[in-house]
Amino acid sequence: MSRLVLVLGDQLSPELSALRAADKDRDVVVMAEVAEEANYVQHHPKKIALIFAAMRKFAVRLRSEGWDVRYAELDDTDNAGSIPGELLRRAEETGAREVIATEPGEWRLIEALSDMPLRCTQHADDRFIASHEEFERWAKGRKTLRMEYFYREQRKKTGYLMEGDAPAGGQWNFDHDNRKPAPDDIAFGGPMQFTPDAEVEAVLELVEARFGNWFGDVRPFWYATDQAQARRALTHFVKHALPSFGDYQDAMVDDEKFLYHGVISAYINLGLLDPREVCDAVETAWREGAAPLNAVEGFIRQVIGWREYMRGIYFHEGPDYPRRNGLNHQRGLPPLYWGAETKMRCLSKVVAQTREEAYAHHIQRLMVTGNFALLCGIDPAEVEDWYMRVYVDAYEWVTAPNTIGMSQFADGGVIASKPYVSSGSYIDRMSDYCGSCHYAVKTKTGEGACPFNLLYWHFMDRHRDRFEKNPRMAQMYATWDRMKPDRRETVIAEAEAFLDRLSKGETV
Repeated sequence: MSRLVLVLGDQLSPELSALRAADKDRDVVVMAEVAEEANYVQHHPKKIALIFAAMRKFAVRLRSEGWDVRYAELDDTDNAGSIPGELLRRAEETGAREVIATEPGEWRLIEALSDMPLRCTQHADDRFIASHEEFERWAKGRKTLRMEYFYREQRKKTGYLMEGDAPAGGQWNFDHDNRKPAPDDIAFGGPMQFTPDAEVEAVLELVEARFGNWFGDVRPFWYATDQAQARRALTHFVKHALPSFGDYQDAMVDDEKFLYHGVISAYINLGLLDPREVCDAVETAWREGAAPLNAVEGFIRQVIGWREYMRGIYFHEGPDYPRRNGLNHQRGLPPLYWGAETKMRCLSKVVAQTREEAYAHHIQRLMVTGNFALLCGIDPAEVEDWYMRVYVDAYEWVTAPNTIGMSQFADGGVIASKPYVSSGSYIDRMSDYCGSCHYAVKTKTGEGACPFNLLYWHFMDRHRDRFEKNPRMAQMYATWDRMKPDRRETVIAEAEAFLDRLSKGETV
């Protein structure tokens, strides 16, 4: 009897464990565009279009390789509307009683597959470099689970940027070289862009009709939608952007959406690129003298360090992790995150870019939208939901730990040793947003004062009991205590007045 082989929309890899475990001569591949996956959060229309288009092309590839693929498009009249529903429909159609799957990247789907009346074998997703068991062995007995030490173990395991038992260049990371403000001229035109073919165009029309009123612009659409295109995009990034990626990876520029970023994460998370082939290409560029060590190390750390670590934390901490709220922040997400007018140039630009491209790089997410949310005391569940909705590379296994842990400190310090908060000075140092902003970044209080300056000290003051003994924050509390009492009162009063206007929906 045949078995059903489930391939999800973020599992578009020819070497997927479920496909390797299946028999091409008798088993049936099930793929489906279902309403439940498209709208359990209101995903950015570009993300939906990317996934659907890539799924359709992957189904064509599998058929060309001899697989029997049963594919349901979103508007098929028989579409059951959910992954379990589609599996049950195809089971009735084929007589299959068993499902082979690769473990999904979200607890929600893992549990849904486990609850079906069909026998479902979930194979490990070995497209990741570290298995669940490996991460658990690393985490066992540790007082803190810091990424840096996990990353070093992954370097030793993979051999990337290693010279025997020592790291290339004599150090494990080159962060101090990778924090330069952007140069006057950006010598990179952005990620490789692809003109939609007829198949992609059909998907764009579907998405416009069904999801066109959700946050985000579906056009222009330029993302790679198959493995060959994704590999071309990787080659383009390595040749034209990687040499400067390290120096300027944290920089932000008012009229530059991408700087030296290649948007490669979207293709890795979708399954169009394997993390190992990406790291191989990047390391080869260094060994051939085409890219400096600081750029290559910074990139590889994001892939085998942060990416693998975030996935490890998500599964280690369990299904409740996305709803943790260690600082008890309760404020609702303000309308400016959905494009409402704001006088803050940095937020306005990052949100506009997010709406247009479904993309913002890690510092825009962490130190602009994330920093502002944390300083304002916004409910971290609403922040996490926003990141899930608006970014093309967002899946819960990566979004939850990045938001709940790293960005909002809502996990109580599982990931970060201190909150990632800053005043306006950091944004000013790493961007040119402040020069054309309504607010003055160097003004600390009074008319035109940068809200980040006020909110930073308000955050520090209201969470003093929690953080004043943190050695990494002691200096800032000492600075606060040296201020004259009347100035501290002014800062708190002006910050609370700002937060009150924010809560009322006024333009800030």
